[in-house]
Amino acid sequence: MLETLDAAAVHRWCGGGLAALRAHQHEIDELNVYPVPDGDTGTNLVLTLTSAQQALDEAPAAEAPPVGSALRRMARGALLGARGNSGVIVSQILRGMADALASTVTVRGAELARALRLASEAAYAAVAHPVEGTVLSVVAAAAEGAGRAASDDLVAVARAATEAATEALARTPQQLPVLARAGVVDAGGRGLVLLLDALVEALTGAPLAAMLPPPTMADVAEYFGYEVQYLLDSDDAAVAVLRETLDKLGDSLVVVGSGDGTWNVHVHVSAAQIGPAVEAGVAAGRPHRISVTPLEPSGPHAVEAPPAGRRPGEGRGQPAPAQGRAAVVVAAGDGLTALFEAEGATVVGRNPSVREMLDAITASGAGCVVLLPNDANTHAVATGAAREAEAAGVRVSVVPTHSPVQALAALAVRDQGRPFADDVIAMAEAAGACRYGEVCTAQRDSLTVAGPCRAGELLGLVDGEVHVIGVDLEDVSRRLLDRMLGGGGELATLVLGADAPPVLEEKLRGHVTQAWPFVELACYAGGQPRYHLLVGVE
Repeated sequence: MLETLDAAAVHRWCGGGLAALRAHQHEIDELNVYPVPDGDTGTNLVLTLTSAQQALDEAPAAEAPPVGSALRRMARGALLGARGNSGVIVSQILRGMADALASTVTVRGAELARALRLASEAAYAAVAHPVEGTVLSVVAAAAEGAGRAASDDLVAVARAATEAATEALARTPQQLPVLARAGVVDAGGRGLVLLLDALVEALTGAPLAAMLPPPTMADVAEYFGYEVQYLLDSDDAAVAVLRETLDKLGDSLVVVGSGDGTWNVHVHVSAAQIGPAVEAGVAAGRPHRISVTPLEPSGPHAVEAPPAGRRPGEGRGQPAPAQGRAAVVVAAGDGLTALFEAEGATVVGRNPSVREMLDAITASGAGCVVLLPNDANTHAVATGAAREAEAAGVRVSVVPTHSPVQALAALAVRDQGRPFADDVIAMAEAAGACRYGEVCTAQRDSLTVAGPCRAGELLGLVDGEVHVIGVDLEDVSRRLLDRMLGGGGELATLVLGADAPPVLEEKLRGHVTQAWPFVELACYAGGQPRYHLLVGVE
């Protein structure tokens, strides 16, 4: 039983944590309460920890690093290998611990408690809109439990943290009704408890019994308008004026300084105030790492739509960012890949790691890069890659697209003749104005807003919510189109998946021509897996 944490224990912790996650990988993957085929929290955590383990294994054999250096290697490896929101959050938990112990020679209970507190703060800081009842609640409880122990006994503090995290995991269904309805706990939180179990085992040499049953990492929240965020290099006086200006433009205003002249600016505004919110930052200093996120989960966005009849490559923008600009897009399927490459974008496969996105940014050779994640679960990965690239001198912005059809809309309005920040805003507006739908096969029984569904049934989703349930692909696709076009729109884009029968395009074309004669229709063979049909309406 160790009295102090050392580098050898960090290696054992990482290896034990990875083994535990592998053992429970399928269980955690199955704990996605939503029936769409994206429940891969367990897989993402395993891949994230695998990268952390590789980073530790690559340390020079003669090196005997202090605990802080070993944790830094582990955290860095986890970040570069992080996949999905859960992987990114765990990497930030490790980074918070590494930062806290960077210059600490002897790590006992008090130091571990402080490290867990900073780990919790780093995890919350990594999420734009923290949701309780997720892994965030679990890490916060672990930090609180460690602090309440008020002990310098390393093992006692680690056990107190694990026990508090386990109790918090059991409470997650009380915090998120979607978990309670499914009868599960949070998947990311479950993974974190396994990691904390592994830490105690690394310190004591005694394996712990597995604690709780299944989980789910659910990000459930409702927002309105747009979120504008950027870092700002400025002084106190200019920031005071900025606060007053932004307070008049929107709400949820947060302006936080780091003490070295850099400020983190966050505000929710309407579409019409996106430009003024960024311009206010320009007036106050030098804004960078600008991100504009549409926060309304469904329904049309109050922004100017792109011209009717626009197709990929036919907008105001020009593809092929040869003059120092590039776009990196996440997509799967030969057809979608060809579409995005025709727009001059670099494509990375679905569920990429931070390292894979960073490699794509670097390979572009551009000084200004836009990232289009095309999946809410990849947004945190894109943000992590953007931070890494900016540290290397590349200017990167993330346009938080949720579907490839939104990325097509965004790429079509690129214009290298305008400033990069203005181009990012235009792309974000175009993506937000594109309502997206998809048809997929339910992976599990579930209760949706459209009623109960059974595994194997077809689901039609609009902006991420199930609206149609059925058993016939043509019928579900047709009803989904009617639901989306009933809300207005002049251009509908259909992207057929790898399993979609060739006759589906003909059937849907005929339906739109008859039922919606004034809507222009563009169809593409995307070849994407998992989703039989993607729909965009503008």
